[in-house]
Amino acid sequence: MSAAETPGAVRGTPRLLLRLEGAALALAAILGYRATGEGWGLFALLILAPDLSMLGYLAGPAPGAMLYNAAHTTLAPAAIGALGLALGSALPVALALIWLAHIGIDRTFGYGLKYRAGFGFTHLGVIGKPHDDGAGKPVPD
Repeated sequence: MSAAETPGAVRGTPRLLLRLEGAALALAAILGYRATGEGWGLFALLILAPDLSMLGYLAGPAPGAMLYNAAHTTLAPAAIGALGLALGSALPVALALIWLAHIGIDRTFGYGLKYRAGFGFTHLGVIGKPHDDGAGKPVPD
């Protein structure tokens, strides 16, 4: 499957904007984490924790994509952060911000939500492959 055949893969300026949006999310989450007063050891320990969801690929591409996507959308960390704020508890807020920082960093580097075609097929394009139209003609990033 080429980049052009990847359903919903974004290219061009929208792709750049989504990556910049990821960078903004990561920066905001890191600055927010700093404000929680939690130690940077916790941040270092957990920043890659969402990538444990890749273990779902051991069961195949469809369950892998489902588990990876569940761990790499902002919905769960936003809910946990909101709950922490509502309860006045810094730890859930800090955990949510670490999770959001991870998602933002992934988006910045082009690791998008996965399609069932395989790990490398994301909404931000194909990971690790030059972008072409399937006939060898480059497609603008």
